[in-house]
Amino acid sequence: MTHDPERIILVTGGAGYVGSHACKALAQRGYRPVVYDNLVYGHEAAVQWGPLERGELADRARLDAVIAQYRPQAVMHFAAFTFVGESIADPGKYYRNNVAGTLSLLEAMRDQGIGQLVFSSTAATYGTPEVVPIVESATKAPINPYGHSKLTAEQMIADFAMAHGLRGAALRYFNAAGADAEGEIGECHDPETHLIPLALQAVTGDTPPLTIFGDDYPTPDGTCIRDYIHVSDLASAHVAALERLGQREGFDAFNLGTGKGASIREVLQAVERVAGTAVPHSVGPRRPGDPAVLVSDPGKANRELGWTPRSSDLETIVSTAWAWHKRSTS
Repeated sequence: MTHDPERIILVTGGAGYVGSHACKALAQRGYRPVVYDNLVYGHEAAVQWGPLERGELADRARLDAVIAQYRPQAVMHFAAFTFVGESIADPGKYYRNNVAGTLSLLEAMRDQGIGQLVFSSTAATYGTPEVVPIVESATKAPINPYGHSKLTAEQMIADFAMAHGLRGAALRYFNAAGADAEGEIGECHDPETHLIPLALQAVTGDTPPLTIFGDDYPTPDGTCIRDYIHVSDLASAHVAALERLGQREGFDAFNLGTGKGASIREVLQAVERVAGTAVPHSVGPRRPGDPAVLVSDPGKANRELGWTPRSSDLETIVSTAWAWHKRSTS
């Protein structure tokens, strides 16, 4: 099987939440996404815009065979474990998958001459910020193995860029949220750890009442403030980064957020407006390692990628998530 390599993108983890939305965005721009996923957390039903090739990043024979078959022009790398609490309890799992898996991918790309990589990174690389909003040059001091694993992967990509001419972009997400406006894909984690789907599940009685971890933070209403970014806006940023890699040398990193924060209580109020009913919840103690405020400065991505969030107002995020939740549970 041969394809036009100018339009083929290998998407590791493309059956997952952000990866599947990126595949849709790629298809809308005329690319053919080839998903490489082990389906540990991904969903086969989310692979709708190109072929699915099952495999592990650590399995070089399988990875090499898929690259040789499709000859992609570039890779979007989403395949990672992302549960902070689990990373603290089982750090080896995170370093083996997120670090060693990325190394295997980088070596396969080097050996087969694939020279462009867009990497799914995270604001967890910053840890507890010294200054808000957070710029890309801010101190990197992760406070959990998940954040450390992503920062280590970034460093490896930068080193491969220096040594082998790789062109790489790391996209540091803030709080991914929402669902595809057409309802074709959405957020479905097991276990679910994100605030908005947990609030929606509490509304419909699918889960127990939501717990707010701390209401005594130094914020206007006492709850943590986060920068929520619609998953479709994240997907469009990946395509924007991909299309600019050919014009850029080396490695660079970009924050993906709105630059505006919303508190947990403000998010719950938005859920109540959209769902038309109160969110059952209680207040528990703070979780260790939760900063009071995490808000991005997205100016660099705005300027250098030509990217601006279009669907990341809280009402749109919650409305699309609610529509997806009702559809997926009906």
